[in-house]
Amino acid sequence: MSEVAQQKDRFWIYVGITVFVIVAGILLIKQSENEKFAPIKQQVAEELAQMNVRVLN
Repeated sequence: MSEVAQQKDRFWIYVGITVFVIVAGILLIKQSENEKFAPIKQQVAEELAQMNVRVLN
């Protein structure tokens, strides 16, 4: 009977660890994507600033 209780406890520990690893992996991938596209975002922002010129008559 005690073996079954220990297996249930370990099962939820394994589930928790697995969920944590998956979430951490997703966050790391998202962070690397943000770092990878940062120069492109900066370039787009600069282009928008250059295009935001008002024409005065």
